[in-house]
Amino acid sequence: MQFPESWLRSFCNPQLTTQELADLLTMSGMEVEELRPAAPPFTGIVVAEILEAEPHPNADKLRVCKVNAGGPEPLQIVCGAPNARAGIRVPLATIGAELPPGEDGKPFKIGKGKLRGVESFGMLCSARELKLSDEHGGLLELPADAPVGEDIRRFLNLDDQIFTLKLTPNLGHGLSLYGIARELSALTGAPLQTPAIEPIATGFADTLPVRIEAADLCGRFSGRIIRGVNTQARTPAWMVERLARCGQRSVSPLVDISNYVMFEYGRPSHIFDLDKIAGGLEVRWGRKGETLKLLNGNTIEVDEQVGVIADEKGLESLAGIMGGDATAVSDATRNIYVEAAFWWPEAVMGRGRRYNFSTDAGHRFERGVDPQLTVEHIERITQLILEICGTPQTQCGPVTDQVTQLPERKPLQLRVARAAKVIGMPVTQAECAGVFRRLGLSFSEGEGTITVTPPSWRFDLQIEEDLIEEVIRVLGYGRLPATPPVAPVVAKTRSESRRGVHALRHAVAARDYFETINFSFVEERWERELAGNAEPIRLLNPIAAPLSVMRTSLIGSLVQVLRHNLARKAARVRVFEIGRVFLRDARVQQGDASVNGIAQPLRLAGLAYGPADAPQWAARERAVDFFDVKGDLEALFAPRVLSFEAAEHPALHPGRSARVLLDSIAIGVVGELHPKWRQGYELPQAPVVFELELDAVLARSLPQGQAVPRQQAVQRDLALIVGEAVTHDALMQAIADSGESLVRSARLFDVFKPAQPTAEMPAGERSMAVRLELRDDENTLTDERIEQAVAKVVASLGERLGARLRG
Repeated sequence: MQFPESWLRSFCNPQLTTQELADLLTMSGMEVEELRPAAPPFTGIVVAEILEAEPHPNADKLRVCKVNAGGPEPLQIVCGAPNARAGIRVPLATIGAELPPGEDGKPFKIGKGKLRGVESFGMLCSARELKLSDEHGGLLELPADAPVGEDIRRFLNLDDQIFTLKLTPNLGHGLSLYGIARELSALTGAPLQTPAIEPIATGFADTLPVRIEAADLCGRFSGRIIRGVNTQARTPAWMVERLARCGQRSVSPLVDISNYVMFEYGRPSHIFDLDKIAGGLEVRWGRKGETLKLLNGNTIEVDEQVGVIADEKGLESLAGIMGGDATAVSDATRNIYVEAAFWWPEAVMGRGRRYNFSTDAGHRFERGVDPQLTVEHIERITQLILEICGTPQTQCGPVTDQVTQLPERKPLQLRVARAAKVIGMPVTQAECAGVFRRLGLSFSEGEGTITVTPPSWRFDLQIEEDLIEEVIRVLGYGRLPATPPVAPVVAKTRSESRRGVHALRHAVAARDYFETINFSFVEERWERELAGNAEPIRLLNPIAAPLSVMRTSLIGSLVQVLRHNLARKAARVRVFEIGRVFLRDARVQQGDASVNGIAQPLRLAGLAYGPADAPQWAARERAVDFFDVKGDLEALFAPRVLSFEAAEHPALHPGRSARVLLDSIAIGVVGELHPKWRQGYELPQAPVVFELELDAVLARSLPQGQAVPRQQAVQRDLALIVGEAVTHDALMQAIADSGESLVRSARLFDVFKPAQPTAEMPAGERSMAVRLELRDDENTLTDERIEQAVAKVVASLGERLGARLRG
C-alpha cells in the first residue's frame, strides 16, 4: 500500500514528525517498507507564465519567449520545447537555481546563457528535467490559476513524503487511507476526520434490474444510474497527483474517480456504460465454456468456480476482480451505472492468479472489504462524478441495495488475566477497555473479562489471541519489560541412533552434490510421466497455471533444475533436494500438522549428470553412470549395507534401474532416466537419479565396541563355476546362509568367461572368484578346521546355486 503523507494527514494529523509516524506505524504491525520524498531536491524553480513565444532568428526548433516570473520585468528565455506558447504557465528555473542531481550525483546549476546568439536568463522545465516523471513531450504545463512567482515545490506540494506499507494478509482494513488514519487515531489519540457523505438528490426513479443468484459469491450489491455525464472532462490535477503518489496513473475521469475512492476508503467499485448493458444484470457463478474479454484485453474462459456479472447477452465482468470490455466506459459514454458490492473473500481468492494477473480490487476483496458502507461509498463516488463530469443535464437515480448474506460477527471474550500472561506484563481491565474504545470496537465488560463484537471492517478478529494482540499493539511494544526467562534453556539432545537433517545435508554435499530448494507444487506433466500418477492432488489456487498439482516425487523437480542449468551451459550437474511429497492415504487423520487423507513424508533425492569427475590429467573423462551413484549411496549409508535388486519405475530406464533395500525393506529407487523422458525433456544425455525415504536415511546404527582380534585371519580363494544368471548378491547370500561362523567376510574379486565354450565351462556358465576371510577370535585355526569351513561354504553354494569348484 503506497500513499502520500499529506493525504493521510488530511484524515488524522498527530503531532509527530514523518520519521516518528513511520516508526509508529511499523511498531503497530503496519511495516513501513519504504519512505521516500515525492520529488528529488531542487531549488529556485518558480511558476512562470509565457507572455510571448517567437521563433528564434537563427534556429528553426528554438523559440524566444518573454516570461513573467513575478518580477518587475519579463525575462527572456530561449526554449526548444514543442509546446512552448503564449498563455501557458510552466516551471521556470531562474538564474542560480539548482536542478535535481544527474548521474554524477551533482546538482545542475542554472546560469545566464546564450543560444545561437540570443541571451537566455533561465530555463523552462519539463517534468522529466525536474524528475517528476519520465515524460518528455515538452514543458510541464501547470493549471491556468497557478500563482505566478510561487515556488514550484510549495505549489505542487513536492516536499510531501511517500509511504509504502508492507501489510500482512490479515490487515485488509489497512488498504485505504481512511483505514490507516483510523489506526493512527487509535494509536495516538489524535482526532479522526470523517468527512460527511451526504446523499445526492435524485432526478428520476429509474433503476437497473439486478438479480443475485449466488449468495455465497455476493453478500451485498448496490448501484445507481447516472445520466448525462461528460466523460471527456479532465481529471483535476489534485486527484491526478494523489493517484500518482499512490502508484496509480491517471486513465480517464470515471476510472480515476473509482480508483480514488478505492484508495480513499478501500472500496473497489465498477462503472458500466449503461447503454451497453442488455436488460439487467445477473450475479452468479460462471458456467463452463463461457468466455469474457476483460479490460486488459485478455479473453478468458470461466467455469463454475469463478464469479461473474452477466447481462442478457453474456458476461460483463469478473466478479470482484476486473470489468469486461463489452460494457467499458469510453469518450462516447453518456449514461453510466455505478456498482459497489461485497464479494465474499473465499469467492475471490486465487481467481486472478488462475489467469496470471492480479488487480487492486481483487487484492482487497480477498482480504475482506467492509460490507456495511456500499451505499455511502456510492454516494461518495456520485459526488465526485457530479463535481468532475457533471453537466447541466446530469441526473442521478436512486441507489438500489440488495443484501443476501453478510459475515456474522461473533462476539469474542478477552480474559484480562490471560492477556497479561500472554503479553508478559501486567495489564488492567481499564487499559484493555481503553484500547478497544480507541479502536472503535463495541464491547461489554464482566468480572475480569471483556466481550468484544468485531466491527464490519475487521476480518482479522476471530479468536481471543487476536484481541490480546490488539491490546499490546495499541499500548505499545515498547512497554514490554526486558524479563529474563524463568525456565532454564536446555538444548534438545538428539538420539545417537538418528542423525540430523543438517548433518545429512553436509554428508550429501561431501559427495559433490549441491542442494536445491523447489516448489512442492509442480507441473501435472511431471507427475504423469515421471511419477506415474494419473490423479495428482490438485491445487485450488495455484500461483501459476502450470504449477497446478502437488508432487508425489522429487524427481521431476530435479530434472527441471537440470534443464535450468543446461540452458546456462553447465556441463556437469550434481544436485540433491530434501523435501516433502504428498500422497493420498486414507489412514491419515486431520491434525495440527496433518491434512485428512494426505500423507506428507520427507524424501531425499539426487541427480548426477555429465562427467563422473571434474577434468583432470590422471584419468580419461567418462560420463557418470549407475554404479557411480550406487557408490554414493553406499558411502552415505556406511557402515550399514544396502542391497539392490532390479526394478521398474515410470521415470527410469527399465534395464538400468534398481530398488534400494535396507535390511530387506525397500526404501527407494536409483537408476538412469528413461530414454523416452531424456528425449521428451530435451536432455543431451541421460542423468542418473535416486529417491529415498528420509527416515531410512537418517537412521543409523550405533557403534559397538569390539576388542582387537588376538588371532590372525586366514584367506582362501574359491574359483566357482556358476550359471550366467547368478548375481553377486545371490552369491554373497549363499555364503552368508552357509552358517559357517569362521567366515568373517567374502569379496568377489574376479569374473571370467572364456571366449569359446569349453568342456569345463560350457555355454551359459562363467567363473566367479571369491576371497574368503576366516578367523577364530580365541584359537589359532588349523588346516583341518579351515578345510571343513571352506567345504561347508562350497556345499552351500552347490546346494543353492548349483556352483562347483573350478579345476
